[in-house]
Amino acid sequence: MAFTKTATIKGANYQYALAPTAKKYTLRDNGFTETSSGNFQLVRPLQATPQSKEGFKLKITVTKDLSALKMSVTTANGLKVVDIFKDAKQELVQEKFYFLMDGMIDRGLFVKEEI
Repeated sequence: MAFTKTATIKGANYQYALAPTAKKYTLRDNGFTETSSGNFQLVRPLQATPQSKEGFKLKITVTKDLSALKMSVTTANGLKVVDIFKDAKQELVQEKFYFLMDGMIDRGLFVKEEI
């Protein structure tokens, strides 16, 4: 998956772009960690209970110059990209995804655009 100006996860109704107010320290303050290549990465579990080792993970990576990003929802081991919107049973996971993204929008990291 390549870096782009806007990114979304498979099946979502919205796409996200970095906000003009996003800074490196803002990313760090919101849980992003710097990778060995200098990019910033956030990995958050999306399962119903935080203690559960199964479920899905939201992965967001932002380039070191804050010009592009990529995001995906993967299996718990991080090896396979999944579509959480194709199954009605995943409603709680969908809500958690939108809750996490809306929180980062409120903090000035991302802007949301309808697809």
